[in-house]
Amino acid sequence: MKSLLKNARELKGLKTRELAQLAGIDQALISKFESGTRKPTKDQITKLSQLLEIDYETLIVAWLKEKILYEIGDDEFALKALLLAEQEIQNNKKEINSIIASSIKPILDEIEILKSKIQSFNHFESRQISKTLELEFIFKSIRLNGNPLTLEETKSIINDGLTIQGKSIQNHLEAINFQEALLYIKDLSQKKTAVNEKDFLLIHNIILKGIESENSGKYKNDSLTIREMNLFFNWYESQKNNLHPIILASEAHLKILEINPFYNGNLQMANLILNWILVQYNYTFTSIEENQNEYFSILKESQILNDKSIFINYIVRIEKENLKRAIALIEK
Repeated sequence: MKSLLKNARELKGLKTRELAQLAGIDQALISKFESGTRKPTKDQITKLSQLLEIDYETLIVAWLKEKILYEIGDDEFALKALLLAEQEIQNNKKEINSIIASSIKPILDEIEILKSKIQSFNHFESRQISKTLELEFIFKSIRLNGNPLTLEETKSIINDGLTIQGKSIQNHLEAINFQEALLYIKDLSQKKTAVNEKDFLLIHNIILKGIESENSGKYKNDSLTIREMNLFFNWYESQKNNLHPIILASEAHLKILEINPFYNGNLQMANLILNWILVQYNYTFTSIEENQNEYFSILKESQILNDKSIFINYIVRIEKENLKRAIALIEK
């Protein structure tokens, strides 16, 4: 942990005195954190993670590891104790997931009713819903990345193959690539192909096609990222039959953002994997609301408080609104 803190501070060009002022922590303490002679509190870890732009999960895991080692050291029964602790943590996680599912069960039940109603529509009506919601999904997804295209401009590029004057080639490619990624996900879902690493990397390659060739379809070149992504796919395999699909999709979104596995396109990939899972279970594509500030605010709150239920509740609400909108397209 001490190396993480010192390297991040030096990378940002900050002196210990400057970091101390920004964090509201005594300069002597900052120096002791970096030398390993003192351990930060959890609140201090949160502040330092934000200021030094260190991945929160990476820093908190290092902090917890050192706390554990300090407490148990090289005690002959340490490994047995750790195994028992791991089992208890897993049991507690199951209880937490059960509590989350129970707390949102009424709205999940409403969602199932809405989904059933959409599935009762005929082919023409279903196609009308898909065309509208998928276009909105592409538009809102590229906007999250700062793309200035309007909904009508996005529609013209995708449906009519037009070029929009005053908008860059990258703006156009982002829309075109996202549509291709969306179609690829739909095809995977129709083939009942589960979320997997090969297709995940291929989707990343699709969204950066013609924009950034060097790093497309590749993780960051470090062992920690590769390890974290292996753990992610292991987690998905272990949980895909245990969690409600919307909870599973929401957690997958959060995990990809926490790991931050790519040099570019992490937010888009988190958004796409969320929807890849939802579409597998016959839910509609979930577009982040027009109010992007709310999305980023909720995301930040969920990460800082380490409370995934905040973000899960948000996605559940958005999915319900999207389903209601889908029905309104037919019944208006």
